[in-house]
Amino acid sequence: MENNNIIYMDNSASTKVDDRVLEEMMKYYEQSYAVATSEFAYRMGIESSEALENAREIIAKKIKADPKEIIFTSGSTESTNLAIKGYAKANEDKGKHIIVSEIEDFPVLKSAKRLEKRGFKISKVPVNSSGKVDIENLESLIEEDTVLISIQHANQEIGTIQDIKRIGEICKNHGIVFHTDATHTFTRVKIDVEKIPVDLITLSSHTIHGPRGVGALYIRDGVKIIKQMDGGFQEKDLRAGVENIPGIVGFAKAVELVDEKENKRIQELRDRLIHKMMETVPHTTLNGHPKDRTPQNANITFHYVEGESITLHLDMRNIAVSTGSACFSRSLEASHVIRGIGGGHERAHGSIRFSLGRYNTMDEVEKITRDIADIVKKLREISPLNEKEKMEEKT
Repeated sequence: MENNNIIYMDNSASTKVDDRVLEEMMKYYEQSYAVATSEFAYRMGIESSEALENAREIIAKKIKADPKEIIFTSGSTESTNLAIKGYAKANEDKGKHIIVSEIEDFPVLKSAKRLEKRGFKISKVPVNSSGKVDIENLESLIEEDTVLISIQHANQEIGTIQDIKRIGEICKNHGIVFHTDATHTFTRVKIDVEKIPVDLITLSSHTIHGPRGVGALYIRDGVKIIKQMDGGFQEKDLRAGVENIPGIVGFAKAVELVDEKENKRIQELRDRLIHKMMETVPHTTLNGHPKDRTPQNANITFHYVEGESITLHLDMRNIAVSTGSACFSRSLEASHVIRGIGGGHERAHGSIRFSLGRYNTMDEVEKITRDIADIVKKLREISPLNEKEKMEEKT
């Protein structure tokens, strides 16, 4: 099935792999397909090893890290599990208290829950109505045996960017290791580990037009981690398993291709989309911070209508987006993020995430805003939720 006519605006879930990335990867499927070996081994293995280390340098340079501080993984989920569980288990003699935010992505929340079953104490810091962590509340939660704080750089659903510099400084002042999930900010929002006191960073390829199944974890020099997968001694004996050389090479190429000009263009598309939606569709709420948000994210609740209905009608018009509705969640629970910012179930059920990428255009933005206005209008006419709207208008 051809997807050339689809308007794809679910780039925060995954992106189309850039042709230039695929071209770079193919060499390591067809020619230099050996595992990475030492400098004293055969030529093809040495080529793979050199490609691996070159990619490590490219990714390290993007956040001003030392290449030896970058560990390649199978993606953001593994990176986060290695960061949280690996650090907690390596340092439980120092303390067993961990702090996370209420709106973290599932790898953080599930890792914390697993540690809680092993005797760790988990505290969740709330966020305000725009998704920002309450800094004073965060500091008040710190205890004598707090060993790790994990606060995402930006939220996966509403795009709100946290002040990780300030959070990192708090952690540093208290002697606590700080992890941040940068899956949705890496290359889109500047990260400089020389200026930001962050110790562990989750990085991923699939949101920047790179391949799926590959990611990385930044581990500041001196931070002790215990590997979570038994096997070989790859990645400085922190991640067992043969390195995915084609994926890693593609990841590095994807990083090189993102620039500020692209990020600015994507943000302009996002701003136009938000403006048109809020202008043309009544009873809408922008979820997330109005300014401190990732350039690719627009999350909007269309009140008095279900997000799943909007999504299905958009799909019939060849438009792909995602929703916070429980019916689209395998857990059958409405978005914990929207509820975390005080939105309630009705707001969560009516939320739609539009996430833009390299291949979106202004014409697509104009079309999707027209289609949304038409779809929401028609759905509200037949929705029982609309009775509430009518009552409110009378009062």
